[in-house]
Amino acid sequence: MARTKPSKQLSQAEIERFLVAAEALHKSIVSPLLAYHSEHYQALREVHGPLLKSIETITGKRAPFIQPNMTGPAKPL
Repeated sequence: MARTKPSKQLSQAEIERFLVAAEALHKSIVSPLLAYHSEHYQALREVHGPLLKSIETITGKRAPFIQPNMTGPAKPL
């Protein structure tokens, strides 16, 4: 019986399925309204970073479902 050689990368269809699942996980992580100092908030925050990093590693881009809210330092006139 011949062995098949494992692929080194995901197919485009697999990447698309991964992004759908990653978006669902992202929403489940960020949707609860928790106090910043709570253990649950900290635990969810610890899992969120690696999720975003894995998306960037697999797709070569930042997570497409996360939009910057454009808040930050005011631009000088």
